[in-house]
Parts: sequence; C-alpha cells; structure tokens
Amino acid sequence: YKVRRSCRAREASPRSHMVAGCPVTRAEKRIRRDEELDMHETMPEVYLIARPTVLRAEMARYLGAVGGGSWLDKREHDIDGSDAELLVEFAGRACYRSWEPGLNANIRKVRTDKRAYFKNILASGHGSVLEHANFSFALHNVSRVATHEIVRHRAGASYSQESLRYVRIVDLGFRIPAALEPLRRECLEVVERLEEFQRNATARLALDDADMPFAIKKEVTSALRRLAPIGMSTDIIMTMNLRTLRHVVVMRTDPSAEEELRLDRKSTRLNSSHITIS
Repeated sequence: YKVRRSCRAREASPRSHMVAGCPVTRAEKRIRRDEELDMHETMPEVYLIARPTVLRAEMARYLGAVGGGSWLDKREHDIDGSDAELLVEFAGRACYRSWEPGLNANIRKVRTDKRAYFKNILASGHGSVLEHANFSFALHNVSRVATHEIVRHRAGASYSQESLRYVRIVDLGFRIPAALEPLRRECLEVVERLEEFQRNATARLALDDADMPFAIKKEVTSALRRLAPIGMSTDIIMTMNLRTLRHVVVMRTDPSAEEELRLDRKSTRLNSSHITIS
C-alpha cells in the first residue's frame, strides 16, 4: 500500500532519500521501483456457472405412475431447497421406494425431514446418489500449479483448460504467494523478463505477419510455452458431481494442501453435512 506524506513530514524521516527535490522514504522508493515493472498480478477467482435443474413436471408424472406424489408436493413448499437436493433425495428414495409409507411393504415409516434423510444417506455411505447432481465452475486466474493438482481428480469430473498450444502468451499473469513476499522484487523482475522474452520472440519470429500460416503459429506458440513459468495464470472449466466435489473440497482445503487451493476455498463453500452449495 502507498502512504503519501508531505515533503515537510518526509524531511523528518532519517530513512528518506531525495527524489526530484523531495525526500522519499525507502518504502516509497521500493513501491516506485515496483511500479516500473508492469507485470500483471492476478488473484484466483471461482465462478459457479451451471448447476442441476429439475424438470418438475416430468418428475411429477413419474411419481404419478409409481406413487409418491405427496412427497414432491411437500418439497415444492421448501423455501430453502435446491434442485440439487431435490434430485439427490429423489434418486435415493427411488432405491427403496421410500417416498411415502405403503409403497414398499418392508417399510412402515419413512423419514420426512430432508436433513435427517441426507444425514442418514451420508452416514450409510450411499454416495452414489450424490453423483446425479453435477456442478460446473469456471476457475479464472489460477496457476498451472493449481490446475495440475485439480486434474488429478478424474473420477466424476471433466475439465476443459486453456491451451497454450493455441493461445499465445501476450500478458503473463502471475500471483506472488505469501511465502515469496520477501522476494517480491526479484519475483517481479523474473516474471517481467519472461514476459519480455515472449514478446521479443514473437516479433523476431514474425508471428503477426499477415501471411504467416496458422500451423507455424501453433508450432511456435507451443514451443514458447516451454519458457513460461508453471505459476502463470490460466483458466479452466471444471464439472464435478457432488460426490466428487465433496471429496475434492475436503482433500484440497486441508491445512496441508497446496496454498493456492486453500485460497480458492473462500470462493467455493460446500456444506458436506447438508449437501448444499452456495
């Protein structure tokens, strides 16, 4: 952050230096040096872009055929319910025909409170019903360190990541982790030099020439990505079913997990006990 003080106040500081006839503190001098570097500093962002939508008319039509319409009528009045919860509960009750008493001769009573029902589902390990609910996220300005960790989770997940074989690096976004803050100046300089190399290489290899074939552009772009840091910012689209998502959130937000993924936790909140996503 910047602290602006009058020249008169600066004159009283023993740690000041003269810049353009006006004393500047060492902290301000460092800030001015950092401002000379135009590296694009980023912060990870997570966007929920898709979630389950239940076709209630068709669900009601099915329940009319097998019984259990009264269960859906009760759920329609839940002001705090979501389509994901409705879908998960519907799938779970289909396994035992437990929408209401009397549909299964082996069952005399059923749990009517959905929270109690979800708690029982999780406690019994009946996780397959969670797989019916899928959520899609756009992860923006996350490093390739983070995406390398995330894509290890393959079961119940799909990914579409920005390809640096096709997308040329013109603006090298980067986030300096807290552990490297004491070396901020050096980090800025290294990343700035790498970005400058990308620009100079692009110019010298004439990638912007009008007659440059796209196949050559792709080949050179792919080669240049080898000189990009693994910490550079990128984007990835991620879809996971709820069972996988619960597992990933637990694993990747543990205190021992990768620092950047623990940072992303602030953008995605999952209540693993109540199966809710906000």
